Amino acid sequence: MARLAEAVLAIRGKGAAHCEGHAVDITDERAVTAAIDEFANRLGGLDLALNSAGVAAAGDLLETPAADWRWILDINVLGIVYSCRAEAPHMIAAKGGLIVNVASAAAFACGSRMSAYNASKAAVVALSETMFQELAEHGIHVAAAMPGFFRTRLMEHARAPEDARGFAQKMMQRSNLEADAVAAQVLGRAADGATHIVLPGGYRWLWRYKRLAPRAFLRWMTGIRRKAFTRKG
Repeated sequence: MARLAEAVLAIRGKGAAHCEGHAVDITDERAVTAAIDEFANRLGGLDLALNSAGVAAAGDLLETPAADWRWILDINVLGIVYSCRAEAPHMIAAKGGLIVNVASAAAFACGSRMSAYNASKAAVVALSETMFQELAEHGIHVAAAMPGFFRTRLMEHARAPEDARGFAQKMMQRSNLEADAVAAQVLGRAADGATHIVLPGGYRWLWRYKRLAPRAFLRWMTGIRRKAFTRKG
């Protein structure tokens, strides 16, 4: 709650005087729907929704417990689903709107030891692509954001072996991207009609490589894993 209050104050300080913060359990569909309905009904509609619920889990497939899979899918996938199901009716009634679902570059650059996280983010992209088709007739645009590593607090509550946690934290710290810059780019490109928003630039190269030569891409990713284990040995 303290961080939420801090974020609200920061946003108000940038000129959004009517910014509000509400704490909701994203895995509780009724609570999510009630919060969104209350907000939209009170303000006369909903024009924009950015859904960015996310947690992380890491580890090889065989070392990631089923409980961690359920935890991450409940939040990263169903949390987005519940939000979209609550938001869409308000936009349909208004005959327009913009929904941005935040996935990750992990949705296509599926690195090893990240099976649960990769799968959850790939599901968000698939969901967004499906929604794009279903909601287009109502004037609603849907985009999926797939950013690479940037500086967030994602790993603070991650379920991961210490070495995997440390690697991810190191990659975030190496990034020169801050969350506010990422948000500005994502919203700007979504408003311009983009459907798949990949950033920074290096990740767009990976996105093209994966689509154009998927087998070669996987062999390259496998080589990266082999090199990592060789260094450990």
